[in-house]
Amino acid sequence: MSVTVDHEPLATEKLGFKTIGQVLSHLQRGNRLVTNLLIDGRAPDLDGIHAVRLSPINGHTIFIETAEPREMAINVLDEVEEQLDDVDDLRSEAADLLQRNQPGKAMEKLSGCFAVWQTAQESVLKVGQLLRINLELVRVGSESLSAILHRFAEQLRQIKTAIEHRDFVTLGDILAYEAEETGIQWRNALASIREVVGVK
Repeated sequence: MSVTVDHEPLATEKLGFKTIGQVLSHLQRGNRLVTNLLIDGRAPDLDGIHAVRLSPINGHTIFIETAEPREMAINVLDEVEEQLDDVDDLRSEAADLLQRNQPGKAMEKLSGCFAVWQTAQESVLKVGQLLRINLELVRVGSESLSAILHRFAEQLRQIKTAIEHRDFVTLGDILAYEAEETGIQWRNALASIREVVGVK
């Protein structure tokens, strides 16, 4: 029987732990987030997490990797910011191609934008959940971060509708004007949530 956490043995007997759940609770109290769990070299089925938590430590080799939630959140925000920088060029190129009446090439550029925009939105929501941040209370200028995310989701719907209706004039306008403003708001939003993460 051995329990290893972040490549260090954990003295489970001394701590009186009998189940995997007790180990996980101990790590959670220490503000650690489990990023990897192996029992006898295999990842357990997390759909049955209740059964996993009740599993005895005795007779098993348990390997756990953790991360500090705030550190993890900052890494996610860094990655989102980097991706948004890259997508800004794609958005601009797509708008130019639409103005030159080349919708096929514009759609190629735009498909990359969509993936990043949706990932950015999901990432900010997940960082909020992870650190229990009320996005309604995070201010971005005079607005809440929730309001900006809502407006961003609405803009994505407008872009999808314009594509579905092959309304390339409207699409070009959204990409050239509104989406550029949204890019600036995204940077402000990331700066605001970064401040909150740093303070927590």
